[in-house]
Amino acid sequence: MSTTATPLLAAGTLLGGIGLFLLGMTMLTNGLKLAAGRALERILAAWTRTPLHGLVTGVALTALVQSSTAMTVAAIGFVNAGLLSFSSALWVVFGSNLGSSVTGWLVAWLGFSVKADAFALPFIGLGMGLYISGNGTRRGALGQAIAGFGVLFLGIELLRQGFSGLGPQALPALASDLQGLALAVLIGLGMTVVLQASSATLAVVLTAVAGGSLAVEVGAAMVIGANVGTTLTGILAAIQATANARRLAAAHVLFNVVTAVVALALLGPLLALIDTVGQWLTGHSDAVTQLVIFHTAFNLLGVLLMWPLAKPLARFLLARFRSAEEDEARARFLDRNVSAVPALALQALRREMTRVGHLAMQLAADATRLAPPWPAPAAQAGAQLARQLQTLEQLLQQVGTFVSDVSRQALSRDVAEQMPELLRIAGYYDTLARVMAQAGQQVLRTPRTQALEAGHASPLDALAPACAAALAFFEAADPQAAVPESSPGASDALAAVDAAHAIFDATYEDAKAALLRAGALGQLEVAAVHEWAGLLGDMRRAVEQGHKAAARLAMLPPLLPLPNGSAEAPIPSPAGQ
Repeated sequence: MSTTATPLLAAGTLLGGIGLFLLGMTMLTNGLKLAAGRALERILAAWTRTPLHGLVTGVALTALVQSSTAMTVAAIGFVNAGLLSFSSALWVVFGSNLGSSVTGWLVAWLGFSVKADAFALPFIGLGMGLYISGNGTRRGALGQAIAGFGVLFLGIELLRQGFSGLGPQALPALASDLQGLALAVLIGLGMTVVLQASSATLAVVLTAVAGGSLAVEVGAAMVIGANVGTTLTGILAAIQATANARRLAAAHVLFNVVTAVVALALLGPLLALIDTVGQWLTGHSDAVTQLVIFHTAFNLLGVLLMWPLAKPLARFLLARFRSAEEDEARARFLDRNVSAVPALALQALRREMTRVGHLAMQLAADATRLAPPWPAPAAQAGAQLARQLQTLEQLLQQVGTFVSDVSRQALSRDVAEQMPELLRIAGYYDTLARVMAQAGQQVLRTPRTQALEAGHASPLDALAPACAAALAFFEAADPQAAVPESSPGASDALAAVDAAHAIFDATYEDAKAALLRAGALGQLEVAAVHEWAGLLGDMRRAVEQGHKAAARLAMLPPLLPLPNGSAEAPIPSPAGQ
């Protein structure tokens, strides 16, 4: 009985250690993302302007959140939300791979040299105190991160106990030949896919090597496999994402695969060199430190390999995955990966709302051009209007889903106040588009009645000033055509919208009075008067909705500027710092 109890208990301890490590990492990552809020966006805007800045930012942020997988998924979300350009995000992802080696150093320095109880428990106590006293605030989020840091190291302690209980012979022996190393790579890849965190795999491997259950060469091969396995989460995050996000996921896969191939080819020489230098510096050989240095070295080697290849790689990827960007009905900025950070999700929603407003104003302008004084519309004009409205409705549906996802998170006061405003603005654009689509279809069905007596001008000429004023308003109220909200000229843009609104109101009254006179004088049939007056009324309602949307948008806090460059912009050379 006792002979089987100890291995079973050790195996349970091992599983518990992995669970605690993953729990701690999740708490740490989520807490820091919530605590950072808009500061994270400002860091991304200010520190990713050059490849070197992007690389350093990727290293630093990954070292902070202790998860290259989370950072890569976040980078994909930031690209989707328009907070990062593709070229900047490329180097953030490369830096996140290098930053993941910090986890190994923490495990080696603190996990094996400091008593876990004395180190981790105070962090858990302090963190939970902050979390409970400040739940829903930035202090509470920081407390969650601090508690997660402590839980993470409790997990490492349980891993050590588990491997100690199992003994050095508990794991199947893997040879250090090519076949054994290839199998170790696959095991490391599989563990990362299952655990969804390469850092967890690294912690397991380091504790196994420290306990003598794995040879250093085999552990190194498993770490290489973990680096490849971490790309799966990025691939899954990019499946339903924008073209830029899928390009970024492809770049991440290429980086990790190329790095893994080179590291596996140089495995023996690298480990021998690291061991020789370590013995020369310290006088003894430490397997854990050797493995941590190897992990750092081959990630650094990957960055050096990509340095000259980044520019052609970016150009190659920018020529792919273009179909999604050509789909107007697909959200460009909304992404489930960024919805986990409410402050950033709000910025993404603001940018998507600008695009929704542009499409709504475009539809309204196209519908307005169907009325006099413009020429009779083409036969396919009605179908085109229907497609435009369907596109906008699909986008608004995605906006609603995204808002629901964000609302499940703990929201700061700023985010909680702006979210209803954005939904109200979405409602204005929705109503405007529906009204103008219906008005356009009505114009297509209504005959352009001429004067009843020869020699008279058409009474429909009275519509021309009002239609022209409506068109001028829709063009002025287009959020993409107006001065950006983040610039000092935002008030000037709103003033232009106000002026266009006032002009339409004046011409509307004149046009309506002219139509009624034409009906009273018998120049226009009464039924036609009602139809064209109804069209004017629809235009007026749409203009009112657009004016409310523009005024509400102008009242929101300014956005940070979009990152320099776009998907189609030239990609800066890494050397051109």
